[in-house]
Amino acid sequence: MKIITKSVKYISLYFRFMKANLIALMEYRLDMLIMIFSSAMTHLLGLVFLWVLYQRVPDINGWGFWEVIAVYAMVYFSEGISSFLFEGSWLMNSLVNKGLLDNYLVRPLSPILQILSSRIGVNGIGNILIGSVILIQAVGHISMHWSVSKVIMAIVMLVSAIVIRSSIKLASNSSVFWTQNPGSSFPFMIHSIGEFAKYPISIYSAVIQGVVTFVVPFAFVSFYPAAYLFDKEAFKYWGLMTPLVTVYCAVGAATIFNYGLKRYESAGN
Repeated sequence: MKIITKSVKYISLYFRFMKANLIALMEYRLDMLIMIFSSAMTHLLGLVFLWVLYQRVPDINGWGFWEVIAVYAMVYFSEGISSFLFEGSWLMNSLVNKGLLDNYLVRPLSPILQILSSRIGVNGIGNILIGSVILIQAVGHISMHWSVSKVIMAIVMLVSAIVIRSSIKLASNSSVFWTQNPGSSFPFMIHSIGEFAKYPISIYSAVIQGVVTFVVPFAFVSFYPAAYLFDKEAFKYWGLMTPLVTVYCAVGAATIFNYGLKRYESAGN
């Protein structure tokens, strides 16, 4: 009962923090709208590339146009939710380097909760809007056999994709506890690996497939869930492992953060 009460309290506080951030952003509405628009246009250009490609080839390793579009949309929709709700991870480099993390450590709240809710990713709104529209269109053009269990798994996989992305983001930014460099490129390098997940990973070499499956499991954000939903026999059952990978990523990210926190030197002399 105490765990439930504590969880409800943290969720309530989290959304209060996010509400405050959103109110602050609304003071600069034009800037916010420009960011949303630019983010949406970036993804539309990616779709144009796929459309041109599929005018020349019928499929890519057995994946049709709308199936690849669905994988593409899953990447950006999950990234949009993660960016909108948990963008605070990208502030860690500055917080640790300047000793500003002290502000979070003296409060009787989880530092991870405070960091994740410290910023809203406005560009995530564009990702959410475009990603959701494209995903709905793609699923509507794909012949699929839906069942109650598949609908439940689709919801679980969508939530899992958001958690996996957010966990990878938190873990990679926690590297600042070791580098102490406000301009570290390591988190951006890890983030860029997620670009491979926009397309069926079966088109890549075994090395890249191994990286996005076992090292930085972005493939469980889009490819493996899509393989399960679209009944792609070669990879179908990998999709069922998505919830387990989600737990692994969440626990791993929290462990890396807490271990790195022990190295934090604060803002003293």
